Amino acid sequence: MAENKLKLTGVRKRFGSKTVLNGIDLEVPKGKSVVVIGGSGTGKSVMLKCVLGIIKPDSGSILVDGKDVMRMDTDEREETLRKFGMLFQGGALFDSLPVWENVAFGLIQGKKMKRRDAKEIAVATLAKVGLGAEVAELYPAELSGGMQKRVALARAIATEPEIIFFDEPTTGLDPIMADVINHLILERVQDLGATTLTITHDMASARKIADYIAMIYKGEIIWYGPKEEVDHSGNDYVDQFIHGRAEGPIQMEILKP
Repeated sequence: MAENKLKLTGVRKRFGSKTVLNGIDLEVPKGKSVVVIGGSGTGKSVMLKCVLGIIKPDSGSILVDGKDVMRMDTDEREETLRKFGMLFQGGALFDSLPVWENVAFGLIQGKKMKRRDAKEIAVATLAKVGLGAEVAELYPAELSGGMQKRVALARAIATEPEIIFFDEPTTGLDPIMADVINHLILERVQDLGATTLTITHDMASARKIADYIAMIYKGEIIWYGPKEEVDHSGNDYVDQFIHGRAEGPIQMEILKP
């Protein structure tokens, strides 16, 4: 396996009496795509937010290029965060900004680039996700859900990040548009040579974009391996999840009438 671009060891996080991350161990090899699958409320998004410093873990270590982000000072952390791109669940575009400014946001705010230069890159990046220059002047509310997701992908890659996080990239899309987004993610990530970590409950997406798949359950990684092995994991929890079966060790909290 290649050297790790990102490594989480023993990461724990509680909110009051609720343990959300219960000692997460996860390795993301450089230049590879790791997809973390799991149901709602299993800690997937909290894990990403801990890496990005949005949430502070209670314990454990998070290494980016071998350096522990939890022990960095403010300047070091900011420098490290510049390595990241992020496609947020639901797109999370700024409604008040035209599309090109959404895409160029990290260039203008993070890299202090001149607006004219940033706009050129934004328009070129939109073309890479199949959107014409005319879309650049529109506002997010004028776009379909699939177009919004492509704009969000363009924003995630515009700064040419070394590491990209994808948070439920296909949620809310029909199967055909979801496959378009998965294909675009594959193409653009290969262009950049980026390392990626995706969280999803969409197995079609996981199978298409992953090199490795990990499953999170009750705040722990319970299985990790090459995507080709996920159908023969020997893990009852993984088997139930990937086949979408109601019966199995994962019990849904359903209120009985």
